Amino acid sequence: MSDIKKLQTYFKLKFSDESLLLRALTHSSYANETQTRSYERLEFIGDAVLDLAVGKYLFDNLDEPEGVLTKKRAQEVCEASLAGYARSFNLGEYLLLGRGEDKSGGREKPAILADAFEALLGAVFLDKGFSEVYKILDKAVFPVIAKTLHQEDGDYKSKLQELVQSDKRTLTYEIIHESGPAHDRHFQARVYMDEVIIMGEGEGKTKKEAEQNAAKATLDKLAETKTSN
Repeated sequence: MSDIKKLQTYFKLKFSDESLLLRALTHSSYANETQTRSYERLEFIGDAVLDLAVGKYLFDNLDEPEGVLTKKRAQEVCEASLAGYARSFNLGEYLLLGRGEDKSGGREKPAILADAFEALLGAVFLDKGFSEVYKILDKAVFPVIAKTLHQEDGDYKSKLQELVQSDKRTLTYEIIHESGPAHDRHFQARVYMDEVIIMGEGEGKTKKEAEQNAAKATLDKLAETKTSN
């Protein structure tokens, strides 16, 4: 585990109650081993803080109706996005993990990174208030959102690429089925992460359209996962 003072310095944070920061970095596996408190309750409040802050950012910067803003926010705070924000400042290095979780690569698991990121926001909010949370958001979140803020809605492949590239993951597309006569072809595409993980499928009258719909299906799935949580 890296020195948490480095984390505070990076975001110019100064905790009044440093135990909140320590708890935000404590995974349940370590808490169970040491009889301490994990970040789960902080994750709950951090999730609410993040939803509000990202919603406000989108409201101020994107002149679109409610439905578009809601979908965009869900994409920006889904697990993959949160893990990407966490990786941008090596949050995994600061986590307190149980021995087994640490050995199994817990510091790089998207679910753990996403939860810890929310917990960190929750800890800052409880310690210093909403305005202090923006020290993290302005550096790790809003610049990422800004890159695709005004992208054409139909360019789902670019949106998905932006989403995963901060995780250093790769995307590949494959046409898995095609049918119909030459004048009325029908294609089915599949998108893979890291060449082996099936992320989504889509159909279309051209290969390009099928790939875009596969990317859209993946984005929708990621957004639904966040909403259901």
